[in-house]
Amino acid sequence: MTTTAAPTKPWAKSPRDRIRDFAFAILAIAFSYAFVGVTAMKGKLAYAAILIIAYALITGVFAFVTRGGPAAKDAVIKSCVAIGAILTVLPIASIIFTVLKNGLPGIHLSMFTTDMSMATPTDPIATGGLLHAITGTLTMVLLALIMSVPIGILTALYLTEISGKFAGPIRFLVQAMSGVPSIVAGLFILSAVLYPITKAYSGLMGALALTILMIPTIARTSEEVLRLIPNDLREAGTALGGTQWRTVAMIVLPAARSGLMTAVILGIARIAGETAPILLLTGGGDKINPNAFNGPMGSLPYYIWKSFNAGSPEALTRAWAGLLVLMVLILILFTAARALSTRKVSK
Repeated sequence: MTTTAAPTKPWAKSPRDRIRDFAFAILAIAFSYAFVGVTAMKGKLAYAAILIIAYALITGVFAFVTRGGPAAKDAVIKSCVAIGAILTVLPIASIIFTVLKNGLPGIHLSMFTTDMSMATPTDPIATGGLLHAITGTLTMVLLALIMSVPIGILTALYLTEISGKFAGPIRFLVQAMSGVPSIVAGLFILSAVLYPITKAYSGLMGALALTILMIPTIARTSEEVLRLIPNDLREAGTALGGTQWRTVAMIVLPAARSGLMTAVILGIARIAGETAPILLLTGGGDKINPNAFNGPMGSLPYYIWKSFNAGSPEALTRAWAGLLVLMVLILILFTAARALSTRKVSK
């Protein structure tokens, strides 16, 4: 019995090539430090610019000497692309490092079991917590989810399954709404609902503004997911005697289930950290409010904003801790969306 060897990948780099690229990177870093040290160019931007130029020149010259002009051009472009990708990741890594460094000192167990009703942002870190902010954020996100998911998915179904004469204007409006600043949604609810009707701050007002921001994300993502479902499935359902909506409900939606879940989670992640409409509409209470329809309601963005405004070292530590909790929450949501989007649809 013969065995078939694994196919080779001519484009894959050999260990020797990886060692050479690593040596080139070290050489470029050393050159950038030396160049910035002896010239008037200073700062991180100077290091980054010289590093990119040096690495591209080193790899280009080596490729020109060993393989000729076309290889040199290819090496320069590859080097610029690789350095650009690294520089794109660096700000993200810097943000995560800064939040962890400043937020971890403010994390303690009672932080997740108490609220700020008996404490102020300037009190010692061990006093008070952000339970009211976490529950308020989750309550408003849940209300926004209940209101936006049916509207968003039904809009996507209209655009993909019906495609009536209003499909074009609706698609245009959905795309336009996706770029609306969050403060506009907050001001709209403030002037159209809060002042003329309720005349009181509440979690529901914040949830309405979050719904406006959440609908475009769910609708656009769901539309793209539904377009990926093969038309053969729809034709098979119709051939079996099912109506259009029966086919959609029993065949199309189950087939797109994981993608629709991804759309919902992306919508939640889109609104979880919104600050402007929350500041305008919720009143920012410091104690747990289980009733989203009456009274001010706290939230993580409001907690962070209020703590930063207090200005004391304790308040700043509280703000960074709240920011760390919010960042972890959003990271979990995006990770869940990524995991759901890569799942295979069951038969």
